[in-house]
Amino acid sequence: MSLEDILLLIPVLLFSVVAHEYAHGEAAYRQGDTTAYMLGRLTLNPLKHIDPFMTVLLPIMLIAMGGPPFGGAKPVPVNPRNYRNYVAGDIIVSLAGIVTNLALFILCTVVFALIGFVGQATGLTGSLAWLQRMMYIGMWVNTALAFFNLIPIPPLDGSHVLKHVLPPAAGMRYRQLYVLGIIPIMLVVWLLPGVIDAFLWPARALMGVAVALVGGLALPGAL
Repeated sequence: MSLEDILLLIPVLLFSVVAHEYAHGEAAYRQGDTTAYMLGRLTLNPLKHIDPFMTVLLPIMLIAMGGPPFGGAKPVPVNPRNYRNYVAGDIIVSLAGIVTNLALFILCTVVFALIGFVGQATGLTGSLAWLQRMMYIGMWVNTALAFFNLIPIPPLDGSHVLKHVLPPAAGMRYRQLYVLGIIPIMLVVWLLPGVIDAFLWPARALMGVAVALVGGLALPGAL
């Protein structure tokens, strides 16, 4: 990515991961758990969600070592025991962040098209192209976040769904992986990148559909 793209990426990525975590907290609150609210995490204020290691140091270290960029916001604390229905509540809360990223993808796509329409109609393509480029990056970031978090490997959101689908005995053994933190997904990212590529195929397909629909409204330099 160019320096200009990196400067556009930072605010888009930060907002997207913060919205993802906020959605978890909001969904938990609606399911009866007030943990995130009581700890002041039910907010879109990025300062409440930035983790010095996961959000800043880890991505920089991985990029510097030539590895795939990986990181995230500070997970919103929830207590599933407070949900009115444990299984349904856990699944709803786990998928809330993914649904939010997909909604942001749709929003970015719509705004991308509107900017292109205005730019082509008025001839004001300079600064509008930058804004449209940011929307394109937002489309890419949010599809990637949504489908990456669907991967059923702890501690990603998809794992919280899979643990309820597995037979009880297998589910109990699977839950033991959570004590390893981010190690399981990091190992897969580094050692089995083909697995990650397979799970991100829907994200690439969705981006292809979106570009086919609104790409004709792209301003010079926006794609």
